[in-house]
Amino acid sequence: MKTECSVEKIKNAVSQVERITGKNLTLPILNTILLTASEKSLKLKSTNLNLGIEIEIPAKTEKRGVLAVSGSVLNSVFVNISQNENVHLEEKDGNLLIKTKKSQIKLKCVPHDDFPTIPTVSGTSFEIESKKLVEGIKSVFYSSSVSDIKPEISSVFMYTNNDNLIFVSTDSFRLAEKKVKIKGLEEIPGILIPFKNTGEILKIFGEIPGVLKVCFNKNQISFSSDNIYLTSRIIDGIFPDYRQIIPKDLLTEVVVLKQDLLNALKLSNVFSDKFNQVNLRILPKEKIFELSSMNNDIGENRTYLDAVLNGENIELSFNYKYFLDCFQSITTDSVSIKLSGTSKPIVVSPVSDLSFTYLIMPMNR
Repeated sequence: MKTECSVEKIKNAVSQVERITGKNLTLPILNTILLTASEKSLKLKSTNLNLGIEIEIPAKTEKRGVLAVSGSVLNSVFVNISQNENVHLEEKDGNLLIKTKKSQIKLKCVPHDDFPTIPTVSGTSFEIESKKLVEGIKSVFYSSSVSDIKPEISSVFMYTNNDNLIFVSTDSFRLAEKKVKIKGLEEIPGILIPFKNTGEILKIFGEIPGVLKVCFNKNQISFSSDNIYLTSRIIDGIFPDYRQIIPKDLLTEVVVLKQDLLNALKLSNVFSDKFNQVNLRILPKEKIFELSSMNNDIGENRTYLDAVLNGENIELSFNYKYFLDCFQSITTDSVSIKLSGTSKPIVVSPVSDLSFTYLIMPMNR
């Protein structure tokens, strides 16, 4: 191998690809980045067997070649090289020589024959704006279960309904649903993207504008832009029929300013117990909307909020952390809280925005 490319482009590519390396003691090849030099480009690949990534950057190649080097070491090298220049890469005697105007670096290569193949996913495909995919996943992924005991809920579930691509996640204690409008989508019955892969999907495509091509089959899903190709395995399972638990009979509704509610929840947190319990009391006729919490070692707190109240009196308790999480998905100034009884989920949604719905199961008092 003998090639030349921009330091800025290879630095950004190495930074993204290195995050997917396996950090694996039993399979050291997964700790590496595979570099493949062709006539006009340099491809960087890595995989941890759950995710695989390939980034292609422009390069001037004198001699084609393939080699594998430690991902963490390569990233550390380029973090400390100035961006405003080109870099020469050359394989020599089993080493990678990295040359710039002011640096000459030699890295040991690793035999690359055992580097896993990153699958080329074929099957159903559709296109989506990168920002819409990121918005959909980002709005719900925090509600996924972090445990692999039930892999079907340690995921983000993605399916279509009419012209909506719908993202859902739940850990059985709360549930988030986000609808993203996309016209002309073919039917997608359901895809389960592993929760532990969603963070990297968000990081890699969060800064990339334009349209992504998404392709999937029963085992794999891929996301590709002009120069980035990312694959993820798909969980084999059935997501719960969550629509059955969304309350249909509304007894009480509260509309409150988001910032007021956020401040009250943070204050309640100071006095909450080891279960993060906050008590909610709504008395519409008396115009009382109250949050309270108590900790035997600290003290207690009652906060009254100005709100528009309708319906019946109700009192229940909930985990304040679950409530706090959903604020990252609400962009409106006001929040709607709907209740259907002390044992039914609390339904939280942005006022005048039907695209996001959040459910919180109440706690047994």
